Amino acid sequence: MNKVFFVLLSVLLISSCSPFQKAMKSEDVALKYTVAEEQYEAGKYDKAIRLFEQIAPSFRGKPQAEKLFYMFAQSYYKTNQYYLAGYQFESFVSSYPKSEKLEEAAYLGAFCYSKLAPVYSLDQTDTNRAIDKMQNFIDTYPESTYQKDANLIVKELREKLEKKAFEIAKQHYTIAEAVRDYNAPLVALDNFISDYPGTPFREEAYYLRFEASFEYAKRSVDAKVKIRLEEALVAYDKLIKLYPESKFKEKADKIKAEINKMLQQYSK
Repeated sequence: MNKVFFVLLSVLLISSCSPFQKAMKSEDVALKYTVAEEQYEAGKYDKAIRLFEQIAPSFRGKPQAEKLFYMFAQSYYKTNQYYLAGYQFESFVSSYPKSEKLEEAAYLGAFCYSKLAPVYSLDQTDTNRAIDKMQNFIDTYPESTYQKDANLIVKELREKLEKKAFEIAKQHYTIAEAVRDYNAPLVALDNFISDYPGTPFREEAYYLRFEASFEYAKRSVDAKVKIRLEEALVAYDKLIKLYPESKFKEKADKIKAEINKMLQQYSK
């Protein structure tokens, strides 16, 4: 037992006297910088961050500052602390416009904001901000080797906004089924189709637009049923013209047959 105790005590004493611990306790900022760099190069980013946080204010304006703040930003990035990393990369770009790391830092700063974008069902303020940041990078560095990745990220972020908008339009449709009012989803779906012409949800939006038109016609006052059924057929024709092999065609055809049957009654 005594041997185990002394071994544990020795390990504890050795660890307490490690270069990192000495640097943390030291008032020597040069020592802290050296050890922080060693921790960074060894991939021990959490420890590097603790030292960088202590000495960053003291190094502003000094020759080593550019390298320090680059490592500082990278350490946050490597530990998935994207908000802090994004802030540090943006600060680096602003402070060192002639740095050879400028383009990389600009891209990573924008990339960090894209990682903060939430799932589509939540508020999309951060998604819009991420798009602005990445688009600014694309515009600033049109020949960048990061262009392909940057454009792909913007596409994915925009699709997230489209998904959010589409789900809101569909929600109007779901509510309409409960309250028996299909005018609101017609407006919502029209707005979605107009606002997002290249969206992957366009086909489904056109189908729901047709379906909502039919439901709207069925629930109209008798004097307006015929004209609204005819408007629903126009919505059908638009769907099939744009998507002749639509995955919704079978369902749409059944509704169309029902519409034609109802119109026959109005023509008698």
